[in-house]
Amino acid sequence: MRPSISYASDTSNKPSSLVLSQTWQKGGSCPKGTIPIRRIQRHDLLRATSLEHFGRDGPKTFTVENSTNDKSGYHYGTKAESFSLPDHSAAYLRTTGSGYVGARGDINIWSPRIDLADDYSSAQIWLEGTNGNKFESIEVGWMANPKLFGDKQPRVFVRWTLDAYEKTGCINLICSGFVQTSQKIALGSAINPVSQDQGTQYEIKIRIDKDPNNGRWWLQFQDEAIGYWPGEILNALKQNAATVKWGGDVYSKNVKGVTPHTDTAMGSGYTPTTNPRADNFGHACFIRNLRIVDNSLQVKFPEAPQYVVEENNCYGTYQNEYCNRASILLWRAISK
Repeated sequence: MRPSISYASDTSNKPSSLVLSQTWQKGGSCPKGTIPIRRIQRHDLLRATSLEHFGRDGPKTFTVENSTNDKSGYHYGTKAESFSLPDHSAAYLRTTGSGYVGARGDINIWSPRIDLADDYSSAQIWLEGTNGNKFESIEVGWMANPKLFGDKQPRVFVRWTLDAYEKTGCINLICSGFVQTSQKIALGSAINPVSQDQGTQYEIKIRIDKDPNNGRWWLQFQDEAIGYWPGEILNALKQNAATVKWGGDVYSKNVKGVTPHTDTAMGSGYTPTTNPRADNFGHACFIRNLRIVDNSLQVKFPEAPQYVVEENNCYGTYQNEYCNRASILLWRAISK
């Protein structure tokens, strides 16, 4: 129940000085040979649209569309085309090619403003492949999702889908898919403490690697192996990923032309500066130490990162190469 291969490390990727802490750990830990699972209670089910849809993400049915990219000043990189989902507004950097078998990133933890009852906000890493005219993905990061979890606290999550969330996919361990092996980390448990503006910053050090010996995609937080997505449940990602993305996503019925626009924030809710020598650390949410692993099994910088911003007057990205850090905007520029 451990990865059978150890990928080459990147010596410039220093370990985080702040260790991930979860609220449930104050009450003890799980015995060896067991894993922590967040209890699903009646009020969790009552908040769901339906029992069939509980634990799944995205709309029940939709058509994936191509999106154009923003032309605002809050980005750095090459423009790119990408999938766009109804009721989602995403802002991220991505690298596209072939043969990705791993990804890295340290995600800054915040407690973003959540406006509407059904809204949620996430900061995450995606590994994607194309499955027909839809995408297949495995995802990890933190999410503030009151409809699913009952409060607005940021919580560790994993997610997967074979068909852009139309009929397959699941968040955490609510339904079958991801296999947890760690007794230390509880998926869906609240993360404490969180970052404060101009104060102490906290982050999750995330690592995803494909095990070539059995096809499992292993997930690590900090230096702890959490579990894996089995190769048997995947199609396009059975061999490798074609795209890796780092960024933020806001889900709401009030995005993309709906008035009034949701006031839900992405990340910290603050705008990073476009001055490459300015320090956004402690103000704008960031994902830093972005890395990919290709078929050479070497950890590398992503080549020619591209930006995709679906609502440039609301959210955005900015890659600060000087600081070796990618900031994701968590702000709104629309006044109600």
